[in-house]
Amino acid sequence: MPTIFFGSDHAGFLMKKEVIDIIQSFNTNEKWEIKDLGCYSVESCDYPEFAFRVARNVLTTEGSFGVLLCGTGIGMSIAANKMKGIKCALCHNYSSVNMARQHNNANIIALSSRGSSGDMMVPLIMAFCKTEFEGGIHERRVNMIDNMGNS
Repeated sequence: MPTIFFGSDHAGFLMKKEVIDIIQSFNTNEKWEIKDLGCYSVESCDYPEFAFRVARNVLTTEGSFGVLLCGTGIGMSIAANKMKGIKCALCHNYSSVNMARQHNNANIIALSSRGSSGDMMVPLIMAFCKTEFEGGIHERRVNMIDNMGNS
């Protein structure tokens, strides 16, 4: 069963709970294992901690994906992308979701919790997790990114 690891900061906490509840309400057909890696309240917290938790779990759990939520999604995506092997994409619509997976083989999606709803986010998350990497010419480019800093 594929796993989706969720993480948020305090600004994304309530949206994360809403999104997880929606996914779990129809999860009998989807068969996703959902793991909430924090934060667990609206109390101010340091978002890199939760971005790193999700990233580490995605790297060590085959076939898994990560979802990061914060006010804008920017801080979480920057933090997650510091970890070698992570390709976290800040997405706002189906086009960015599809390209993130098809062309960039992203394994974590970052989303803005402000100005959105769980009903709007869940289809983007499901599309992200179901879209396949196309490989081909994109494989060479993704490998170039993965190998940066190794020379």
